[in-house]
Amino acid sequence: MELKTARLTLLIDPNKKAAFEHLCAKQDRTASQVVRQLIRDYLVEHGVQFVASGAAMLDGESGGASPATRSKRGPKPKAAPRATTRRTRRKA
Repeated sequence: MELKTARLTLLIDPNKKAAFEHLCAKQDRTASQVVRQLIRDYLVEHGVQFVASGAAMLDGESGGASPATRSKRGPKPKAAPRATTRRTRRKA
Protein backbone atom coordinates (compact mmCIF):
# COMPACT_ATOMS: atom_id res chain seq x y z
CA MET A 1 0.00 0.00 0.00
CA GLU A 2 1.36 3.39 -0.96
CA LEU A 3 1.36 6.09 1.68
CA LYS A 4 2.31 9.00 -0.53
CA THR A 5 0.71 9.81 -3.84
CA ALA A 6 1.59 11.85 -6.90
CA ARG A 7 -0.78 13.04 -9.58
CA LEU A 8 -0.55 11.67 -13.13
CA THR A 9 -2.54 13.61 -15.70
CA LEU A 10 -3.20 12.12 -19.11
CA LEU A 11 -5.33 12.79 -22.14
CA ILE A 12 -7.62 10.06 -23.41
CA ASP A 13 -10.43 9.76 -25.93
CA PRO A 14 -13.71 10.56 -24.14
CA ASN A 15 -15.40 7.38 -25.43
CA LYS A 16 -12.54 5.19 -24.18
CA LYS A 17 -12.64 6.99 -20.82
CA ALA A 18 -16.37 6.39 -20.46
CA ALA A 19 -16.03 2.71 -21.42
CA PHE A 20 -13.11 2.30 -18.99
CA GLU A 21 -14.99 3.95 -16.12
CA HIS A 22 -18.07 1.83 -16.86
CA LEU A 23 -16.02 -1.38 -16.79
CA CYS A 24 -14.29 -0.33 -13.56
CA ALA A 25 -17.67 0.37 -11.94
CA LYS A 26 -18.95 -3.06 -13.03
CA GLN A 27 -15.91 -4.60 -11.33
CA ASP A 28 -16.48 -2.46 -8.20
CA ARG A 29 -13.07 -0.81 -8.58
CA THR A 30 -12.09 2.80 -9.12
CA ALA A 31 -10.30 3.89 -12.26
CA SER A 32 -7.33 4.91 -10.08
CA GLN A 33 -7.07 1.43 -8.56
CA VAL A 34 -7.01 -0.17 -12.01
CA VAL A 35 -4.46 2.30 -13.40
CA ARG A 36 -2.17 1.80 -10.38
CA GLN A 37 -2.34 -1.98 -10.90
CA LEU A 38 -1.61 -1.59 -14.62
CA ILE A 39 1.44 0.54 -13.83
CA ARG A 40 2.73 -1.97 -11.25
CA ASP A 41 2.28 -4.83 -13.74
CA TYR A 42 4.03 -2.85 -16.49
CA LEU A 43 7.02 -2.10 -14.25
CA VAL A 44 7.32 -5.77 -13.23
CA GLU A 45 6.98 -6.92 -16.84
CA HIS A 46 9.92 -4.72 -17.83
CA GLY A 47 12.08 -5.62 -14.84
CA VAL A 48 11.92 -2.22 -13.19
CA GLN A 49 12.35 -2.44 -9.43
CA PHE A 50 10.59 -0.03 -7.11
CA VAL A 51 9.67 0.22 -3.46
CA ALA A 52 6.19 1.45 -2.63
CA SER A 53 6.10 4.31 -0.12
CA GLY A 54 4.32 2.10 2.45
CA ALA A 55 6.59 -0.96 2.05
CA ALA A 56 8.67 -0.14 5.14
CA MET A 57 5.58 -0.42 7.35
CA LEU A 58 4.78 -3.84 5.88
CA ASP A 59 8.28 -5.02 6.83
CA GLY A 60 7.68 -4.09 10.46
CA GLU A 61 9.75 -0.92 10.42
CA SER A 62 8.52 2.30 11.94
CA GLY A 63 7.93 3.84 8.51
CA GLY A 64 8.56 7.39 7.45
CA ALA A 65 11.84 8.82 6.27
CA SER A 66 15.21 7.34 7.10
CA PRO A 67 17.01 8.87 10.09
CA ALA A 68 19.31 10.77 7.74
CA THR A 69 16.39 12.51 6.00
CA ARG A 70 13.88 12.77 8.85
CA SER A 71 13.29 16.22 10.28
CA LYS A 72 14.92 16.81 13.66
CA ARG A 73 11.70 18.36 14.89
CA GLY A 74 9.73 15.13 14.50
CA PRO A 75 6.40 14.63 12.80
CA LYS A 76 4.17 17.59 12.14
CA PRO A 77 1.28 17.70 14.62
CA LYS A 78 -2.20 17.35 13.20
CA ALA A 79 -4.39 20.41 13.30
CA ALA A 80 -7.36 20.27 15.65
CA PRO A 81 -10.68 19.95 13.85
CA ARG A 82 -12.56 23.20 13.51
CA ALA A 83 -15.80 23.43 15.38
CA THR A 84 -18.77 24.37 13.30
CA THR A 85 -21.13 26.88 14.81
CA ARG A 86 -24.35 28.35 13.59
CA ARG A 87 -24.80 32.05 14.10
CA THR A 88 -28.31 33.32 14.55
CA ARG A 89 -29.60 36.84 14.50
CA ARG A 90 -31.52 38.10 17.42
CA LYS A 91 -34.74 39.90 16.63
CA ALA A 92 -34.95 43.32 18.18
